[in-house]
Amino acid sequence: MAEITVSLLVEGGKASGGPPLATSIGPLGINVNNIVKEINDKTKDFAGVTVPVKVTVNKETKTYKIEIGMPAVASLIKKEIGIEKGAKAEPGQKPAPVGDISFEKVVKIAKIKIGSTNATELKSAVLSVLGTCLSVGVTCEGQDPRVIIKKVKKGEYDSNIK
Repeated sequence: MAEITVSLLVEGGKASGGPPLATSIGPLGINVNNIVKEINDKTKDFAGVTVPVKVTVNKETKTYKIEIGMPAVASLIKKEIGIEKGAKAEPGQKPAPVGDISFEKVVKIAKIKIGSTNATELKSAVLSVLGTCLSVGVTCEGQDPRVIIKKVKKGEYDSNIK
């Protein structure tokens, strides 16, 4: 079967008919605007977040399939707390926190991501999100994510993880 697949990263709800879509799919006789509209419809809930998208076109039948991937955990964290970039630090230095996230939002992100991670239990997904908070430079409940990770492992947040 003669297929072409185009992989791209788009901001939720803001795909455009420019490259790489237009240059890859346009010559095949497929209406790129229809594809862009469908991508924007499928990604509108991820406004402000970069989302991986795959468009597979069958050159013979002129049909296409759009697959929407899951945004990165770091992107979801940044969206939840309203920042554009994570912390930056000089090598060997601890970055200053760039924001704070509630534990409730950590659980929300874990629930979104659990199907696309190696975590099989929500508690494991929560620990993974907290680890990403640490690398992005975001505190949780005003504390270093490592403190919250220890409390989660001890079971202190079990009632919040459901």
